[in-house]
Amino acid sequence: MIEDLKGDESWRIFRIISEFTEGVDRLSNLGYAVSIFGSARLPAENPYYQQTVDMAKRLAKEDFAIITGGGPGIMEAANKGAFESKTKSVGLNIRLPHEQTANPYQDITLDYRYFFVRKVMFVKHSMGYVCMPGGFGTMDEFFESLTLMQTQKIYPMPMILFGVKYWQGLIDWMKSTMISNGTVSATDFDYITLTDDIDQVVETMIKHREWKEKVKQQAEKENSSCP
Repeated sequence: MIEDLKGDESWRIFRIISEFTEGVDRLSNLGYAVSIFGSARLPAENPYYQQTVDMAKRLAKEDFAIITGGGPGIMEAANKGAFESKTKSVGLNIRLPHEQTANPYQDITLDYRYFFVRKVMFVKHSMGYVCMPGGFGTMDEFFESLTLMQTQKIYPMPMILFGVKYWQGLIDWMKSTMISNGTVSATDFDYITLTDDIDQVVETMIKHREWKEKVKQQAEKENSSCP
């Protein structure tokens, strides 16, 4: 059923606030987490599915929690890898008319009616992103996160596109068309890492976590020295 955006506006505001509140409360002690985005349509026999399971297990071994959109396909694969590795496995499920039911590999499941609330939770509770091959939803998550970094609304964090064959055409078009037309800068691509290497994904996240810890310790030191 298509969401009615008219009528009962005051109650809709309360519902939106409740979704924000529940998400913040339930994820407040999550720790360092990586969001893995990707298609809901890829089956378990697809090579990207197993690569996602393996990636999530590797990240879990390094004590990262895993956040996904909570549905089937790549989202299920990421939650499965995390769940089987006994790390925190989070699903931010979205209510849709034709899909999706939450996959069974989650420790924490949150259901969202509104995409924008769900995306805020991804941004607030993640310290890095991995985009596996996906469709419009994955593109939406990729470009919104990239825009927030480009416009300095959030601090830069790892943005990894996994699957060179899948993503290379998009990156080539962006560089050849968008840069040449002056709509983005060449330095904007410094935010993006394109790879087929799970080791590189894990190492990138570890290095970023180490940097965040140093920044945190420095801030605590400065605060403790204040009168």
